Amino acid sequence: MISKTIIFLILNFAALAIGGLSTSSGVTSDWYNALNKAPWTPPGWVFGFAWTFIMICFSFYMAYLWNEIEDKKTLIIMYAFQWILNVVWNPVFFTLHQTSFALIIIISLTLLIGYFLFKYFGQLRFKSTLLLPYFVWMLIASSLNAFIWLRN
Repeated sequence: MISKTIIFLILNFAALAIGGLSTSSGVTSDWYNALNKAPWTPPGWVFGFAWTFIMICFSFYMAYLWNEIEDKKTLIIMYAFQWILNVVWNPVFFTLHQTSFALIIIISLTLLIGYFLFKYFGQLRFKSTLLLPYFVWMLIASSLNAFIWLRN
């Protein structure tokens, strides 16, 4: 269990690092600062804290899930798809400024995390609560992206 958790921690934080490196100047850019953002947009420091907490919880969730299910192939495919969506949203939004395509990506990621949550709840029960921060954050992030797309 510990080795799987460490593997997922490495993979998840690698996704955050790659996404972060590919954002150009991200939230400090003139483009982002000039956007009409949602009134519920949290301060910048919240994003780093939230993603750190989310990826720790998600790593434990994935390690538990790995030990519980037999169909590893489907799990690997779904995890890889989640990983790719998580990484590509950053450059699409912050570097390419494609807010509509970024919205499609983030909604897809939200749906995928929701699928993980509800599909495997029967097997993981209480351990599924580890996925709630990710799912809730994706709902918030989707709403922030949608607001920017609609108002800019």
